[in-house]
Amino acid sequence: MTTHEPLLSIQNLDIAFGVDRAGVVHDLSLRLDRGEILALVGESGSGKSVTVKSVMRLIDQQGGHITGGRILLDTARQEPLDLALMNERQMRKIRGARIAMIFQDPMTSLNPVLTVGAQLVEAVRQHQPFDDGSAKARAIAMLEKVRMTDPLRRFDQYPHELSGGMRQRVMIAMALICEPDILIADEPTTALDVTVQAEILALIRSLQRQTRMGVLFITHDMGVVAEIADRVAVMLHGRIVEEGPVRRVFDAPAHDYTRKLLDAAPKFRQAAISATQAEPCTASPVLSVSHLSTRFPVRSRILRRHVANLHAVEDVSFDLHPRETVAIIGESGCGKSSLAKSLLRLIPTHEGRALLAGRDLLTLGGQALRVARDDIQMIFQDPYAALDPRMSVRQILSEPLRIRGVAADEDHLRALVARVGLPEDSLGRYPHQFSGGQRQRICIARALILRPKVLIADEPVSALDVAIQAQILSLLDELKRDEDLALLFISHDMAVVERVADRILVMHRGMIVEQGPAEAVLSRPAHPYTQRLLEAVPVSHPAARFERLSHPPAATAPIYPLGTDIEPARWQTVGPDHKLREGEYR
Repeated sequence: MTTHEPLLSIQNLDIAFGVDRAGVVHDLSLRLDRGEILALVGESGSGKSVTVKSVMRLIDQQGGHITGGRILLDTARQEPLDLALMNERQMRKIRGARIAMIFQDPMTSLNPVLTVGAQLVEAVRQHQPFDDGSAKARAIAMLEKVRMTDPLRRFDQYPHELSGGMRQRVMIAMALICEPDILIADEPTTALDVTVQAEILALIRSLQRQTRMGVLFITHDMGVVAEIADRVAVMLHGRIVEEGPVRRVFDAPAHDYTRKLLDAAPKFRQAAISATQAEPCTASPVLSVSHLSTRFPVRSRILRRHVANLHAVEDVSFDLHPRETVAIIGESGCGKSSLAKSLLRLIPTHEGRALLAGRDLLTLGGQALRVARDDIQMIFQDPYAALDPRMSVRQILSEPLRIRGVAADEDHLRALVARVGLPEDSLGRYPHQFSGGQRQRICIARALILRPKVLIADEPVSALDVAIQAQILSLLDELKRDEDLALLFISHDMAVVERVADRILVMHRGMIVEQGPAEAVLSRPAHPYTQRLLEAVPVSHPAARFERLSHPPAATAPIYPLGTDIEPARWQTVGPDHKLREGEYR
């Protein structure tokens, strides 16, 4: 419960960038009370991240300047600290100990040459008088709190060895490890699956209640706002356009922009299931996967002997038809992305078959594999990381053709750019000149240039604003119908899955545990794991909040000794085309 004791007060803040001091934040005033969660919402470019980075004085290293206003810490004191006037040495004592920040992209925030444990221990010892043993114990305890599987093993791993969701958990553990007075969370759950998101939100709320910490939460997910926020501030073009208690803003938004954000947000179990699944598909499958398994060696710490296998994908079978969207859902580390990479032969497989237009992708090599890959393309989660910043859009789209010895037709390129909804002048521009949604459209155009039969979309909209999400999902659905594409859609956002999926595969510990029509799986989940996933979906309105029951401990990684035989899948039919995997649930 908030005490209305001001902890942070931003007064008439102006921020500019560059030598010409172009203003990006204008006359912004904001108050954060002790024990309060304040959500700052708005689309990309509205000034949310710049505002919170100015509190940490991180904009100084990015060419930003505070040109007016004050940022007062401990405003209840007679002489509060003005962070806008502090130098770098003074700010180092504030960062981490008094104010901590969780960033959206953990890979760019973690040191790639230090283990997870070393970075957590460094964060503790920077601000607290702990010896190495106590700091390590504290670090492992924090990894357990954020539901990291096998925390002792993760402690000695490097960031690149973890999945995206696990890296974000490390960032959250690092931010909370010194129990700061203020936590700034910049889209902290965007890359997390729904169960971990629910746990992290509950964890932040729990720690806030215990320590009376103030939380400034930046997000574009109105479901997260409804789940966690006490107050909401809405930003547009560098200004606060609306502010108030969360229920009042949801019930009676005063500004047109706030209404637009609320209307654009996908709402789970309040949206119509995709119309394309109304009739069962009778066409032959374009992709048929049978008993696919992918395993990674686990080595001993000392002699590096091969002692076990991580069963990343185990005995997976499914069919994918033209004009069909099959969604794969599950927690981070369940094997979704490993399955996609296995199909593209980006990682070696253990056994199984994957027939694409009659060719087994898993046995092809050399030129035959390169030709087959023309028929199966992938759209990645982060469009900026997937595009070469040194290449123009024309070069990006022409490259797949050039590699195959085919000249790019200018008319074809222009038609493709128009087809994915990009401006006419896009071909001569570079990735940094586009918004996030436009960059994802470039990625879609590049995937389509070879006229594939199958598109694999790995979290294609999770990093985008809700309004842009809707546009990209509509584009994918339109392309699927017009181009006879089959879409394998990987996502942790149940509202998005509900909107796009014809069928759903639920993955847990590398295995498919439930599969069936989207409507059946989402409305009548049969497997305990599926039920747990759906229970963790954020509410769509703050009035619907409830005290979530604590979930079982996170599942251990599916690591088995060498020579272990996994029991073949046994399926129980629970409805038309709706199947449940029998066996132990862990």
